[in-house]
Amino acid sequence: MIINTVYLLNNFYPRPMESKTPSTEPNEEKKSKWKQLLKKFGIGGIIFFTVKGIITTTLIYFLGKNFWTIISNYFSGIFQ
Repeated sequence: MIINTVYLLNNFYPRPMESKTPSTEPNEEKKSKWKQLLKKFGIGGIIFFTVKGIITTTLIYFLGKNFWTIISNYFSGIFQ
């Protein structure tokens, strides 16, 4: 019932025709991913997110490494 309602609503309202003409500037080169990120965040943002990723990865590694040891010691202490 819900799927049919969504289908009806999507097909009830007419959609504008999509233009099939090529873009006006076909020779424009696609920017690299790094250039897009640099334009979006700036050099400070790139440095910030890189350092944040390194810190987060390090914390996850060391906390995950000791997690099972802490849990096993806790439960072994309860049952003694």
